[in-house]
Amino acid sequence: MKRDDDEEIIAIARAGFLDEAQDMLRQFEQALLVMETAPDDQENLNAAFRAAHTIKGTAGLFGFDAVVAFTHDAETLLEGLRSGKIAVSERVMAAMLLSRDEIARLLDEVGGGHCDPTAAAAGAALAAELRDISAGGQGAVAPAPVAAAAPADAHAEAAAATVGAWQLSLRFGGDALRNGLDPLSFIRYLDSVGTVLGITTLSAAIPPLEQLDAEHCHLGFEIRMDSDGPQARIEDVFEFCVDDCDIAVMPPNLSVEDYDALLERRCGGDEAARQALLGVWAALGFVRPAPAATKPSPVPMASPTASVAAAPPAAAVSATAATDNAKRPGKRPAGHDPQAGSFIRVRADKLDRLIDIIGELVIASSGAQLVAEQESSPSFLEAALRIAGLVEDARDRALGLRMVPIGETFARFQRVVRDVSKQLGKEVELELSGGDTELDKAMVEVIADPLMHLVRNSLDHGIETAEDRIAAGKLSKGRLALNAYQESGQIVIEVSDDGKGLKRERILAKAIERGLVSSDAVLSDAEVNELILMPGFSTAEQVTEISGRGVGMDVVRRNIEALRGQMHIASVEGHGTTIQIRLPLTLAIIDGFLTTVSGIHCVIPLETVVECIENPSACNADAERGNGFFDLRGEVLPFVDLRRAFRLSGQRPARQSMLIARTERTKVGLLVDRLHGQHQTVIKPLAPVFAPLRGIAGSTILGSGEVALVLDVSALVANVVHRHGMPAATTAKNTTPH
Repeated sequence: MKRDDDEEIIAIARAGFLDEAQDMLRQFEQALLVMETAPDDQENLNAAFRAAHTIKGTAGLFGFDAVVAFTHDAETLLEGLRSGKIAVSERVMAAMLLSRDEIARLLDEVGGGHCDPTAAAAGAALAAELRDISAGGQGAVAPAPVAAAAPADAHAEAAAATVGAWQLSLRFGGDALRNGLDPLSFIRYLDSVGTVLGITTLSAAIPPLEQLDAEHCHLGFEIRMDSDGPQARIEDVFEFCVDDCDIAVMPPNLSVEDYDALLERRCGGDEAARQALLGVWAALGFVRPAPAATKPSPVPMASPTASVAAAPPAAAVSATAATDNAKRPGKRPAGHDPQAGSFIRVRADKLDRLIDIIGELVIASSGAQLVAEQESSPSFLEAALRIAGLVEDARDRALGLRMVPIGETFARFQRVVRDVSKQLGKEVELELSGGDTELDKAMVEVIADPLMHLVRNSLDHGIETAEDRIAAGKLSKGRLALNAYQESGQIVIEVSDDGKGLKRERILAKAIERGLVSSDAVLSDAEVNELILMPGFSTAEQVTEISGRGVGMDVVRRNIEALRGQMHIASVEGHGTTIQIRLPLTLAIIDGFLTTVSGIHCVIPLETVVECIENPSACNADAERGNGFFDLRGEVLPFVDLRRAFRLSGQRPARQSMLIARTERTKVGLLVDRLHGQHQTVIKPLAPVFAPLRGIAGSTILGSGEVALVLDVSALVANVVHRHGMPAATTAKNTTPH
């Protein structure tokens, strides 16, 4: 049973490492993209190195040798960039970005347990490329003439590679095991930086069995190894345990003074301990060097509190707690965040289940209020209303757990813009804004692919080459912008460019040629622009690897509409295009306004409701089409008679009501039989058989057990316009990119 528990713990730790590794990869890629434009930013270069080193170190703890080996080659190249031996060049950046993709592939193999021989061969070739650049291939800085004098920089001299046998003296702290550290994993990892010649385990501190604490570490190690790397590379192996381990790394060219200092450090004045340790050292071949006539310069020795390059620990080792540090007055672990313990990872399916339960609570609360009203019990009604308030608070907090910033999704496109623009031979600057705008996690995952298609289209079809832009009087570098903001209870995402824009006449000619519109049709600019959203529509003169096959824009719109969103295009020929996506804040639970039409309950999202009018007059209705206009305090607005729009039968009541709703382009009236007021709505998806219905976003269950339809006002109005040609009295002005 204990073995099963251990395997479960290791499996959870592995999953945590893979999640954390994805975060490290994003940091790694972000740092590389910044490095390309700011190669002298040393802090950014250090960030890239830390991310790669964290992945390598944690992968070594789990025995993911392929990840360790490849990441080591990438890390070596980064070290060359940090030391100034290698200059940032096109070849270097291409190799580093590809190395990020290769690390991601290797991690996917670890998670999925599969291996692609073709991809592995490509990875081996890339590793050879990294080693070639690190060894001084193309892209390396030409070596400077060697001066006759000794190097002036003592630190550079100490960091130089030293060939020979090194002595490692390790004493793990008593709380190392409690803090999640495995001494054996660090020792195994030494093989990646050299060859271990001998190991002696020091067990004298182990107490009698009856006094043994199984969670206390009593072991020390003396290790002899051969390595041709710098001392810092060996010290980096123990980066994660630097606060739980007393480490001494002694180089081959050790001085007498350093040897004696280490002996004093380990044994003090205990003569018996000194003799025992000298015997262990002698067996390993670590003997006191002969005194030199001239005292050599001492080589720095790693102290127990020496800080190597600090990197944020991955999930598997994030429990490296500061128990020992708490005992040291005034000491705080490097990178310690007082709020770090306030974050936990939660499985997405558990969160989804919580939202479902909250939704059922909302329905049950509505039922309790209905019963309280029917029973005419003030105390019962008061209790039901109090419960409803608590349920509403729980609903808001639960939905808040699913909200994530869209900035992380935006950041992914920096690499896309960089690679695609180079492939197309264009200069493009990406501007990101509104990254802190929060969106439901379910929508963030779905919106990534439509945004990818829009970005690639802008790069391929929208933004011109540098020569064409200069000829048009523009700057040679194009601008692509991603922006997000919240407006009227919706999330708005805009993809805009300052390219050549949409050509109205060309789009219209292609639509007439394909029979999508008649040759004598009179269309507005917005209607012409939206023709590119038709299935298979394309005006590209040639098919490229990026786009031009007429596949995608209709899929983009379909995916957006599946999220109860809308998509709109505004363009000015010669100046650019803006594609706007509007999405609801959440897909699960909304505040709605409940109405009734011919005995059918309908819910309109509350954020779209402007006002309600009882018994509206002066409605100019078309009895056949079910729509027309009415006068709202001097403003002429279109309205839709929901009874006729949905072809419902039954006796029309003597007094009807008008609900004024706002769409992204206009205000519109919805003629209903009765208004019931605000209602918390748990949206239930419609069955696939009802998918073709336009204007219905889903359904919900009322407290009485009856089913109500949730209306999508924008889609409903668009459907009426398409079927009957209802004109819109008030349309929003098209926005042109600046």
